[in-house]
Amino acid sequence: MTAEAQALELEKFLPYRLSVLSQLVSESLHDLYAGPFELSVTQWRVMAALGRFAPLTASEVGQRIVMDKVAVSRAVAGLMQRGMVERATDREDRRRAPLRLTPKGRTVHAQIVPLALGYEADLYRALSAAERETLNSLCDRLFAHAKLLRNGA
Repeated sequence: MTAEAQALELEKFLPYRLSVLSQLVSESLHDLYAGPFELSVTQWRVMAALGRFAPLTASEVGQRIVMDKVAVSRAVAGLMQRGMVERATDREDRRRAPLRLTPKGRTVHAQIVPLALGYEADLYRALSAAERETLNSLCDRLFAHAKLLRNGA
């Protein structure tokens, strides 16, 4: 194979494009809540997961938001220090420590959700309704296939 055939057109390379898009969207959304709520991207993702699925252990949060344990632990510690997340002890399994939002955390979560949904709506304005459905379907398929590839299938 020639060097030309092996050339990687970075601007057309799907993993690169998804990464750049993800970073741009994440930073733009972060700009909406960072200042008023003083939250990092990881802290917001932890809160979003707990707001939707609590109670969850830190490990379960990490699985839901696809972030490493160290980043999740730091985010949880910061949120607990600020009184937005609390840890309980599971009565049936004392080793398990489920997390949930505190009343303060739920209040902040409730204030950020409309900002996040508004940003999503603004972003989706670039697509027709049919394109949105197609994008969501394609994302679902790519997520599922990427998981298979990650697991060695």
